[in-house]
Amino acid sequence: MTRATDLRLHFAELVVFHIVSFLFQVAKRLERFKTTIFTQMSMLAIKHGAINLGQGFPNFDGPEFVKEAAIQAIKDGKNQYARGYGVPDLNAAVTARFKIDTGLVVDPEKEVTVTSGCTEAIAATILGLINPGDEVILFAPFYDSYEATLSMAGAKIKCVKLRPPDFSVPIAELKSTISKNTRAILINTPHNPTGKMFTRDELNVIASLCIENDVLVFTDEVYDKLAFEMDHISMASLPGMYERTVTMNSLGKTFSLTGWKIGWAIAPPHLTWGVRQAHSFLTFATSTPMQYAAATALQTPDSYYEELKRDYMAKKTILVEGLKAVGFTVFPSSGTYFVVVDHTPFGLESDVAFCEYLIKEVGVVAIPTSVFYLNPEDGKNLVRFTFCKDEGTLRSAVERMKDKLLRK
Repeated sequence: MTRATDLRLHFAELVVFHIVSFLFQVAKRLERFKTTIFTQMSMLAIKHGAINLGQGFPNFDGPEFVKEAAIQAIKDGKNQYARGYGVPDLNAAVTARFKIDTGLVVDPEKEVTVTSGCTEAIAATILGLINPGDEVILFAPFYDSYEATLSMAGAKIKCVKLRPPDFSVPIAELKSTISKNTRAILINTPHNPTGKMFTRDELNVIASLCIENDVLVFTDEVYDKLAFEMDHISMASLPGMYERTVTMNSLGKTFSLTGWKIGWAIAPPHLTWGVRQAHSFLTFATSTPMQYAAATALQTPDSYYEELKRDYMAKKTILVEGLKAVGFTVFPSSGTYFVVVDHTPFGLESDVAFCEYLIKEVGVVAIPTSVFYLNPEDGKNLVRFTFCKDEGTLRSAVERMKDKLLRK
């Protein structure tokens, strides 16, 4: 190829690039966000026939009694728009469960908003209560939708980093991060991706700082029923905190029905108003028959949750022992169905490079944790595995890693 031909091709590529950029222009608040890492890794898993221990959706189905309740609701004609903030049965079931879990009595009509999954509850809360320029503190690593939604709201994101091995809250760093412009702190406990659970002492300190500085708290508690080694504590239940807290949760993780996208936000009326204003113009209402089925699910006895934890503890043991046997440094996970490991014993330069190798050469999917940090370098040594899969799948994944990684 001559130099002139090479230059013409380069020029043509530039023209195409600029045409595509013009035609598919992304708003500046979202242009730094690419296709989610979960979508990318799931697509690679399909391409290479890899076992997907990356994205946090079970490969087994939810309970029959809940599915039957959805079918019955459909047959009973409950198929039109639901009331914007939730069908009365579900709002009542959410408050009843919240009272059992926290001891708090809330008004189902004024303090519960049903949303399309917890991701929408997060979006409605942020868009309804955060103004452009407000500072919001995240604990890194963090679930990726937090950063994207805060960017859409025009918030200024400040991070406090949780570090291995125990990912404890650096209290001094948190104190120095709070300023007169801090509007809210977003907490996820049990914590994705690390499996950390915020201790009572940590939550008490955060609560006192919020009260002292007039800061709101948004708590994502979707894994509250997957607390293995200590009791889950809702921030809203601490003295003086309900009035400044939005508690967000969902059905999907607890009942293995992630595709239903039924979530909710619990907050005092002065905060619920903002959540509902945003919710009205995001989705307006959530799937009607699934809401009735969700109400049935939440009325299940505590024995269901006890069995759920026993089942997940067995799955966790298979994965954690397997990862240790393969040679990973495995960090403690007290809740969720995730485990974070240090991949560096295997000699690859980054989490992304390791995950690509793991998919293509070993046939197992993990998630690179750099996507959960503002500065990707902070997560380059860590990857996340999930154990929300049947035991046979987990054992097969472990065997693949033992066979291929032990020889690396």
